Amino acid sequence: MAGSTLEIKDLHVSIEGGEILKGVNLTIKGGEFHAVMGPNGTGKSTLASAIMGHPKYEVTKGSILLDGEDVLEMEVDERAKAGLFLAMQYPSEISGVTNSDFLRSSINAQREEGDEISLMKFIKEMDKSMDELEMDKNMAQRYLNEGFSGGEKKRNEILQLMMLKPAIGILDEIDSGLDIDALKVVAKGINSLRNETFGCLMITHYQRLLDYITPDYVHVMMKGRVVKSGGPELAQRLEAEGYDWIKKELGIEDATVENA
Repeated sequence: MAGSTLEIKDLHVSIEGGEILKGVNLTIKGGEFHAVMGPNGTGKSTLASAIMGHPKYEVTKGSILLDGEDVLEMEVDERAKAGLFLAMQYPSEISGVTNSDFLRSSINAQREEGDEISLMKFIKEMDKSMDELEMDKNMAQRYLNEGFSGGEKKRNEILQLMMLKPAIGILDEIDSGLDIDALKVVAKGINSLRNETFGCLMITHYQRLLDYITPDYVHVMMKGRVVKSGGPELAQRLEAEGYDWIKKELGIEDATVENA
């Protein structure tokens, strides 16, 4: 069974009149894990937000296609139903909505009426996923992210990823704020989803995440576009040598985006 394909073509994105993305091209297919790296202020998180339709970001040129369908014509919830998922860098807290109610409602929103997941099946799958992520079971009845530590919020994002089983997962700095033990657990959860149909885009600053989740492709962003691509060895070289050799190779003095 073939997976979905996310195609990003010549994507230009602005915020408050300042252009952040300046022609991003990227294709992610089911079964592929892609890592996007780069210094701060180069447009990585803007890319994730634009794919999912954050209203603050205006797409001024280019296209985003999921299996040939125009993602830019979809509302945020329609993008999620189509199979896109964003694990956020800073997850929101929602008082009054328990973790379990949020998850079950999200799963049922993707299903046809009359085909809702049964309570017993939901509990069984949630318990299994929480065990894999070494999460305290009482977190299921706590309000969504309310009072969660940074590490708990990140595990909770991966719990949602594991339960919703999207076609394409976008992980925006899922490793930030995690100690090494929590990082290993989160990586284990992400790796458990690896199959021929699931595609993943991991945005990160650090090689350490890629020590536990081996990407098929590594892309470097500077000045709002992808300037270099390669395999896992590219991330290893970045860890050892930093970004200066790429800037020198491409004649780039400042990798950040003006007006970012």
